[in-house]
Amino acid sequence: MGGRAGFFEVEILDGKTKKQLCYLDKVEPNATIREIRLMFHKLYPRWYPARQSIKLDPKGKSLRDEEILQHLPVGTTATLYFKDLGPQIGWTTVFLIEYTGPLFIYFLFYFRMPFVYGLDERFTSSPHPVVNTLKCFCLAVSSLACICHSFHYIKRLIETVFVHRFSHGTMPLRNIVKEHSLMLSVWLWHRAAVEMQTPCFLDVCENCLYYWGFAAWLAYYINHPLYTPPSYGKKQINFAVIMFLLCEAGNFSIHVALSDLRRNGSKTRKIPYPTKNPFTWLFFFVSCPNYTYEVGTWISFTIMTQCVPVGLFTLLCFIQMTIWAKDKHCTYLREFKDYPSLRMPIIPFLL
Repeated sequence: MGGRAGFFEVEILDGKTKKQLCYLDKVEPNATIREIRLMFHKLYPRWYPARQSIKLDPKGKSLRDEEILQHLPVGTTATLYFKDLGPQIGWTTVFLIEYTGPLFIYFLFYFRMPFVYGLDERFTSSPHPVVNTLKCFCLAVSSLACICHSFHYIKRLIETVFVHRFSHGTMPLRNIVKEHSLMLSVWLWHRAAVEMQTPCFLDVCENCLYYWGFAAWLAYYINHPLYTPPSYGKKQINFAVIMFLLCEAGNFSIHVALSDLRRNGSKTRKIPYPTKNPFTWLFFFVSCPNYTYEVGTWISFTIMTQCVPVGLFTLLCFIQMTIWAKDKHCTYLREFKDYPSLRMPIIPFLL
């Protein structure tokens, strides 16, 4: 085997123990990491490709599926290191679980199940017509909030199924609910094991704890029998509803535009640009307008409900999405020398 044009020999070691797991002989030079994962999977069926992390160094980064063996800094006898990522679950399933929970949890509070509040009727009713009128207005506000909250998560579910294209097919199942429901986690793990195409238990659960927990916290106060309506009445609510609908439309438009960049299953990163849709014109000023619109949605929901927990949730959303936007903005700058210099991560001209 004299040159780079000949066959390669690939030795795969355990990343922790450095013990040899397998030795692949006569591997084509143009073989991709994905093909090597498949070869490894044939020898170890329990470690399906999505569960494998293949590295050049035990402490290095995982190699991408599309990387070619002969282009790696290795000799004709290549040594690679394997790490077990644990059971995986598909990203579509992850988001369906995360977004379905808030939808149904909110209804438990909206319909005021007896086990939720349990307040005596004497404390929530009054013979005075003014009080009863105020109570009816509060119910109208809480109903509108329920409609908007449900619309938001139904939109997310529709986007998950029909719009989003994921650069990674799976995530660790452990992320779904770090401290959530034991029964849910067992069910997800079982599904992952059966389908053999799966994101890992604690990773997915961490996200569920965030979305489901906050949905319960917000719904408890918005639908509480003693809830008080916004200070400026209908004007405040009408303004908030208009802002909410515009931000939702903008968020959806950005997701569609980003999805169009990954047609035909392409995983190549491209610079997103504004289209004829006016909602995408925010791309002129920020790298992640989907996060800008998302934060705007929750700001409008805060104005609509005038509820402190909603405001705190909005603040946390803004902080988290700013972190994500900065990371993505830095990635764009690093990968594209001609990236538009006017753009900021999430807030035009500021942040």
